[in-house]
Amino acid sequence: MLMYYAILIIGVLLVIVAAFTFIAMYSGKDYTTLNVGKILVALSLGVLCLVITLPSLRYVVLKEYDVVSGKCVIEIDPPARTSEADFKMLNTDEVFSFRDIPALDAYGKSIPYYCKVTVTNDHKFGVSYKIYDAKTRKLILTSK
Repeated sequence: MLMYYAILIIGVLLVIVAAFTFIAMYSGKDYTTLNVGKILVALSLGVLCLVITLPSLRYVVLKEYDVVSGKCVIEIDPPARTSEADFKMLNTDEVFSFRDIPALDAYGKSIPYYCKVTVTNDHKFGVSYKIYDAKTRKLILTSK
């Protein structure tokens, strides 16, 4: 959920900064190609961030969540870039990313687990997860 809020805040800030910069440029009559280009890039990135996050806002605010469960594999992104864990649900072919890496003995395609992932109703953003042993269904780990 931290990633959701970060993208939402960045989108709002970029749109606001672009609007105020455009107003300042308009009132100062300083229309350079570089200034117009910067404003358009900031506005485009802000709108893109909002397009990604705003459809899920209702589900996040009202806490309308869905639980996706089934066999999954957990893959860790290279630690040099980010510290994210990708939960690939084998039954539904969905992938959910979480910022915290679960403390498990093994990761990867050859190690299946049984997972219950709580997501927004539109299945765009993961909220929490529970990891079970694939054979015994014994709870191994839950997210923070």
